[in-house]
Amino acid sequence: MAAQEARQARQGPQARQTPQGRQTPQGRQTPQGRRDVSAWHPAVPGVVEVFHAHFTEYAYPMHVHDAWTLLIVDDGAVRYDLDRHEHGTPHDTVSLLPPHVPHNGSPVTPDGFRKRVLYLDSSRLGDDLIGPAVDAPDLRDPLLRLRVGQLHTALTRPGDELEAASRLTLVGERLRTHLRPGQQASRGPRRDPVLARRLRELLDERVVEGLSLEEAARLVQAHPAHLVRAFSSAYGIAPHQYLNARRVDQARRLLLADRGPADVAALTGFHDQAHLTRHFKKLVGVTPGRYRNSSRM
Repeated sequence: MAAQEARQARQGPQARQTPQGRQTPQGRQTPQGRRDVSAWHPAVPGVVEVFHAHFTEYAYPMHVHDAWTLLIVDDGAVRYDLDRHEHGTPHDTVSLLPPHVPHNGSPVTPDGFRKRVLYLDSSRLGDDLIGPAVDAPDLRDPLLRLRVGQLHTALTRPGDELEAASRLTLVGERLRTHLRPGQQASRGPRRDPVLARRLRELLDERVVEGLSLEEAARLVQAHPAHLVRAFSSAYGIAPHQYLNARRVDQARRLLLADRGPADVAALTGFHDQAHLTRHFKKLVGVTPGRYRNSSRM
């Protein structure tokens, strides 16, 4: 995905209660300033909540979370205190706030800020990393910033859970590298063609029903991050891209057999017709409907 896509603020599928207990539709100006929010719990292990917000005048009081807070700011900036030290979040920074440590937050300018937040459980980052995160919560890392943006994009799209899980495991790996600099991961791709082939065989067996990254890692007895890197190194594409390509191939055959796009989506493992259309157009260049009609010309 392009870096531009990673920087786009994407709205999630449902509204959330504002801090005052009222639902605020997108774009409405409240007496306290602008408060546009959306939040949801995705079907991706390790992600407790996704939260997107645009605030102008609202300031968070001191509070704590029981999960890790992974924050990027798309517009504006946030000033916050963590463990009695002041910090800030310019738009090129990734901020990681540890669980159980009090912090607050307020806009730096009258225009407020637009942010995207992931709340992650301890299966992604352990309690042993809380101390290093308190000492250095703001990470200036363009690749990490890009990957977090790509992860948010994947999380807004139902049916792309394998992509989101793959991106999440790489984000977690890079965060641990920052927090434990003495345990640097190798910079190049980790080649393991045997492991890559085992995952490809699993994906081939489950084109329609799909396979979660967590289950795949358990079946082949490999760490998820190593599994994603090994597959990508061996085949030049990520596991989710391979699975989507296999599903699109099956969809093409069914469309040429005059099956309707909605039926084809269900028969080939896509979440719905919109999910099929997005990936079909990306790989074939036209929508499923146009492709189906072309066989009659």
